[in-house]
Amino acid sequence: MSVDYGARQAKLSALADAVAIVPGTTMQYFTGLDFHLSERPIVAMFMGDRLAFICPELEVPKLQDGLGDREIEIFRWTDEDWYEGAFVEAVATLGLAGGTLALDDMTMRVFEWLAFQRGAGRMGLTARGVGQEILHIRAIKETAEVAAIRRAIQISEEALARTLHQVEPGMSEREIANLLETELTAAGAQGLSFAPLVLVGERAALPHGNSGDRVLGQNETLLIDFGGLWDGYPADITRTFCLGEPSAQLSELYDLVLRANRAAIAVAGPGVPCQEVDRAAREIITEAGYGEAFIHRLGHGLGLDVHELPQMADGVEATLEEGMVFTVEPGVYLAGEVGVRVEDICLVTADGVEVLTSFPRALDALG
Repeated sequence: MSVDYGARQAKLSALADAVAIVPGTTMQYFTGLDFHLSERPIVAMFMGDRLAFICPELEVPKLQDGLGDREIEIFRWTDEDWYEGAFVEAVATLGLAGGTLALDDMTMRVFEWLAFQRGAGRMGLTARGVGQEILHIRAIKETAEVAAIRRAIQISEEALARTLHQVEPGMSEREIANLLETELTAAGAQGLSFAPLVLVGERAALPHGNSGDRVLGQNETLLIDFGGLWDGYPADITRTFCLGEPSAQLSELYDLVLRANRAAIAVAGPGVPCQEVDRAAREIITEAGYGEAFIHRLGHGLGLDVHELPQMADGVEATLEEGMVFTVEPGVYLAGEVGVRVEDICLVTADGVEVLTSFPRALDALG
């Protein structure tokens, strides 16, 4: 994926004179570097067009290789000397003492912030959290990001179709999940968005249940929530099926959830509060008498993280903006009996939304 990291850094630097970020998807978004968060602190420092890193010696080669010809300052530390000196040097060299440091407060840990404070010594250093502002920057997807999500969806839907052709009575949830993972790899997925959730019968009433040994029988519900990765971006799709003849209860609930899904998508668009989209689905389910069985938010943003902004929930007054990608996944869950969820991925356009997922929304897709 071609990314203009300079343009992304400019958006970040517009938030504050100095911004500090630790490893994770936010560092990946603004630098392209994929470091894991560990006991060895790595911190990226953004100050206008200036970029600096506090970094352990053993990670410096990866840092330099990942950033190519971009100019950076590195404050190194070793396992023998540990990291305190590098923080002191960074605070002094970058002129942070006595000032304010904006933090990605959604991910920075206490020990890293304390190291900055000790580095500032008697001059002091004030923190300001900009985690939500950073997430908002990430929520507006660039063209290349949308293209990656489209490809992840295409791969995932192809894998699901191949998997369903092989599903038959007597297969366990875990066997179906393993089969789906195999087909995702065969279709070109570069990883999993998360371990597939495959739930059968009454276990479909567990919104985030784990695939287990429950065996699929004739005329039973099969709920699959899954996704593959492409270029670091995930798909997140849920479909509910029935192997054989659905019960009257299952058919009723499925039609209800599908109507709620369609209603939410119909009202979504730029300038629409997230809570209004949630309410469009929730009102339909509530009016049918199942409001208490819709026990989670309508959906969530999708990007380098499977769950990010926007949050599609009642009480969220923030509005949708062009370029946001989010899921619509209403569900009804009757404990010990049945569960239904239908999840699609939507892109906010200039005048509405585009539904990026296209896998058939049919309860009888298993035949």
